[in-house]
Amino acid sequence: MSTKSATFDLLEEFRSRPTLRAGSLIITVFGDAVQPRGGTVWIGSLIKVLADFGVSERLVRTSVYRLMRDDWLKVDQLGRRSYYNLSPSGTRKFELATIRIYGEPRQSWSGDWCLVLLAGLAGEQKEMVRKELGWLGFAAISSSVLAHPAAEKSELDLAVRQLGMQDQLVIIHGRTPGKKQDDAMRALLHKSWNLDELDNRYEKFVSQYIPVLRTLRKSSSCDGRTAFQIRTLLIQEYRRILLRDPLLPAELLPPGWHGTAAYELCRDLYQLVRRPADEYITRELETADGPLPPPLPEFFNRFGGLET
Repeated sequence: MSTKSATFDLLEEFRSRPTLRAGSLIITVFGDAVQPRGGTVWIGSLIKVLADFGVSERLVRTSVYRLMRDDWLKVDQLGRRSYYNLSPSGTRKFELATIRIYGEPRQSWSGDWCLVLLAGLAGEQKEMVRKELGWLGFAAISSSVLAHPAAEKSELDLAVRQLGMQDQLVIIHGRTPGKKQDDAMRALLHKSWNLDELDNRYEKFVSQYIPVLRTLRKSSSCDGRTAFQIRTLLIQEYRRILLRDPLLPAELLPPGWHGTAAYELCRDLYQLVRRPADEYITRELETADGPLPPPLPEFFNRFGGLET
């Protein structure tokens, strides 16, 4: 099987889905390709590169309108051309998502748990907190308690400030008093996060993308258009699973966890297609001043460090 043939199979599977989530794909392209290179893109060039994924011009325009309505994107109009970039809210969500998607798996755990108590909040407020802290990997272990074993304090503090609930949320850090209670807590959290379903999705992801990795390792090169398609679909599918993953430390994961293999595959495949995909992005995606600028230095920190 050639790289193009393997990529064609991925594209066909993506196009054939009953619901083509164009907005999600656009978010992937912004986060992976546009944001590290200035953050702004002309919609005409976005329409062009998304055509290969089965996304029509009309669907692109409808999707960016919805992303603006949901406060992900904003637009600058220059003459008859529309240039889109992230809103402040979208930028913050991207920063959090970037850490999760391209960061290395957590290797150690102190044994502490972080609990956020929602008692006393109205139903709409509870839902808003669940959604916002869900970006950080918190799970509901009851209707009024969110939990995470390894929450980053700075990220949690920022999220609470953004919610404007510094005086309403009770946040507790602590440990279970013994092994039996710790085992009970782990069982409760495994159920809350549905780790079996996540593991199955990771396993499917690995089986779907391993043929592409193998063909690329055998071939000497990959054209930019194909590399961009692989890189975009890779991050699209990995992101959709990962953002549901609480990124638990290794001590709390079930044996044979496929998330580790998924990360390693994603890292290795991304490294192989990154350079030709960037060349394609430079040719095809435009700003008001011409091609997208080169990636920012922090871009090369992805997956533990990219070759420059």
